[in-house]
Amino acid sequence: MSVKPIPAADAAARLGDFDAVIDARSEGEFAEDHLPGAINWPSLDDAQRHEVGTLYKQVNPFEARKRGAALVAANISRHIERGVMDKPKGWKPLVYCWRGGQRSGALSLVLGQIGFNVNIIEGGYKAFRAAMLAQLPGLAERLSYRVVCGPTGSGKTRLLQALEAAGAQVLDLEDLASHRSSVLGLIPGQPQPTQKRFDTLVWDKLRGFDPARPVYVESESKKVGNVAVPEALIAAMRAGECLRLDLADEERVRLLLEDYAFFSEDTALFCQRLDALVQLRGREQVKAWQAQVRAGDIEAVVRELLVKHYDPGYASSTARNFKGFAQARAIAPKDRTPEAMAALARELVSAG
Repeated sequence: MSVKPIPAADAAARLGDFDAVIDARSEGEFAEDHLPGAINWPSLDDAQRHEVGTLYKQVNPFEARKRGAALVAANISRHIERGVMDKPKGWKPLVYCWRGGQRSGALSLVLGQIGFNVNIIEGGYKAFRAAMLAQLPGLAERLSYRVVCGPTGSGKTRLLQALEAAGAQVLDLEDLASHRSSVLGLIPGQPQPTQKRFDTLVWDKLRGFDPARPVYVESESKKVGNVAVPEALIAAMRAGECLRLDLADEERVRLLLEDYAFFSEDTALFCQRLDALVQLRGREQVKAWQAQVRAGDIEAVVRELLVKHYDPGYASSTARNFKGFAQARAIAPKDRTPEAMAALARELVSAG
């Protein structure tokens, strides 16, 4: 039997040393956030946690512990049948729960009794998150950033994707946040992660970057939809070298019609999202746009959104927030197509 407690900071640094990372919390806790690459083996699921908690409050702790023990034992048995029978003796899992207590302890005890070398995170997920948040500023500040700036529709996301395909280091915050970072940016069918989950996703990306190579990132604001970018990362990005991505206005309109095709397919959704602009652009203007959308004149609405909503103040806002924007090097793809973005990405990567 071998069950070894490991400090949370050490676990964060050594995630790649383990054959599996096992989260013993409920599925609801796991969905809120979990360690990179973790699998969910609940000692108690959401309904069972509620049942045991109710017994604890309404009957007494002893009855709650009895019921909890029965449920945990049955759940662990199922996990072993499903996920352990094919594992060799040298299999080395890392196990955690909320605070490194009974739920991870019970699972670790059984796995250790089988003969596996089990590591358990001291303090559980709570301690891991504290260690991760403490590491985030240092990870962000050790990197050099190339910030892709450009007005809405200029193809910043397409260029980042092309850069990543060309072998560059890319931090795509909108992808991690499942949001296109504007008032109309929520993506249908893709709920945003929780703030905790977003923090972990950002941390996981940052720790994998080579400090000797630049990291390409978009000129994001402090929030991407409902999640906030870590302050140290925003500060480091804003001090980075800027690239100004230029694309002709008609190409920008066509790009937005392609990337936001779901608005053309669901005009009711488009009209609903436009309501968010009432405070900024006025009820009458929004009503006029909605009428155009219902009439099928979506291209005209997209063009007006650029001219009247997105473009005004873009340059001054970017210059105010990104120190290097005034000296930004202009880069321009031939057009909006993936092929043109790929060609530009290859130029940037080959130039170092």
